[in-house]
Amino acid sequence: MAITPNSGAEISLEEAQKLIQNFQAKFPGEIKASFYGIETLNLILNQEGIIGVRIYYGYDSVAKKIAVVLVGVDSTGKDMTAILVDKGEDCPNNCDITSPLY
Repeated sequence: MAITPNSGAEISLEEAQKLIQNFQAKFPGEIKASFYGIETLNLILNQEGIIGVRIYYGYDSVAKKIAVVLVGVDSTGKDMTAILVDKGEDCPNNCDITSPLY
């Protein structure tokens, strides 16, 4: 399936909870989430020709934790590597403990 500006789909709270529960059961010592501010996200989103964002999963061997790298994607499906984002504020340090996703 080709990527488009409409790739991805909204899911229910229950589906999200199940995905998160499965992850936390499989990786109990890992981060629960990462927060990225709007200004940082806009560095990616304001690039000319962007149609979406790809998220790569990595591992920070210094901090010993899963990491994500966000990159813009153009209409041909190519990564726009001029601006890459990582170093979000991780949960459990910065979490909404009242969230049904927590």
